[in-house]
Amino acid sequence: MMKTMQTLQSFIQKAWKKAGFDGLTAVQEEAIPLILEGKDVIVESATGTGKTLAYLIPLLERIDQDNRNPQVVILAPTRELVMQIGQVVQAFSAGTEIESITLIGGADMRRQIERLRTRPQIIVGTPGRIKELIEARKLRMHDVKSIVIDEADQTLQPRLIETSQAIIKTTLRDRQLLFFSATIPAEVEKLGKEWMDEPKVIRVSRANLPKSQVEHVYLVCDRRDKIDLLRRIVRMDEGKYIAFVNDSIQLDEIAQKLGYRGIKAGTLQGSAWKTERETTLNQFREGRIDLLITTDLAARGLDIQDVTHVIHYDLPEDPGAYIHRSGRTGRMGKKGMVISLVTNRELGGVNRLSKAVGAPLKRKSLYMGQLTDEIPAAKAPAPRQGRKQRQTQRKRGAKRT
Repeated sequence: MMKTMQTLQSFIQKAWKKAGFDGLTAVQEEAIPLILEGKDVIVESATGTGKTLAYLIPLLERIDQDNRNPQVVILAPTRELVMQIGQVVQAFSAGTEIESITLIGGADMRRQIERLRTRPQIIVGTPGRIKELIEARKLRMHDVKSIVIDEADQTLQPRLIETSQAIIKTTLRDRQLLFFSATIPAEVEKLGKEWMDEPKVIRVSRANLPKSQVEHVYLVCDRRDKIDLLRRIVRMDEGKYIAFVNDSIQLDEIAQKLGYRGIKAGTLQGSAWKTERETTLNQFREGRIDLLITTDLAARGLDIQDVTHVIHYDLPEDPGAYIHRSGRTGRMGKKGMVISLVTNRELGGVNRLSKAVGAPLKRKSLYMGQLTDEIPAAKAPAPRQGRKQRQTQRKRGAKRT
């Protein structure tokens, strides 16, 4: 372990070893010391580079276990991401007096209020539900020392800014504020600098990351052929496939058409009930469905192990969304493939995405169940013989015998 880790409390070091990690990632090396010092930070680092632990480790180190009031609040845009962060908190606080709770919209508020009576020090939740509980005077923020806004580019979308700002205003002025995301747009950085006290901005460049094992390719097809092309891609190899569409209205239609073609596909959409979403995710993790079809927001922050292929059924309008989507595969240096299905009209967007990735997208074709650089030339069929030619050949064969 790095020198930074060796100075931390024993329970953190124990959890780190149990998780099987070696050295710190680039974002962890830069962020952990600053957060330990109580600095406000804005962090931009690619998906799958260990951002959650980059803020969680120093915050756990700073928790006062004797103080049974909320001290850390972590805001995230989706229910799944909240639950995942909550699981990491529990794993890294095992064997301590640190209590944590997850608060999401759509869940029974009465049960959440009951759980708040256990006096957790760490709160992980969606902004809307946390604001509701604060306004109901069930969640007191006077001892909160740090607020994390995870996936800041989504959590701080225009429609959510007021909610997040209202939560921040309930804390003392000397609290610590942290923004983390794979992409930090200019407007989010500006917001951070307005709310923070001389924040440190950390941008982990791709040059400082381990060499990516993810291949980015694109296939050209007509719009009407995308569903069948998606079917053929999923049939290429065994693996975990996630496909992204721009409009949630398409989700069920695509899944049904693939079902007719023998592909077991599940959909993940924000409007579904919590139990439905959890069932779909569990089926995908366990390999009981071949493909998960989703939208950007519904899949934001999902941490599903060993996703082998990400498919952009629709090209995203924003290069930042391409980065977030593609980050579902190749996490922590593993191999992965990102495939974009592109119509002739969309070819202009390929160069834009190449710049976002920092590497060229290679054009491929799908031939005989394999991705190839070009379709092998088909063998020319033998010329059709007339009746007289066939009779002559038969006579010659009879003479030879």
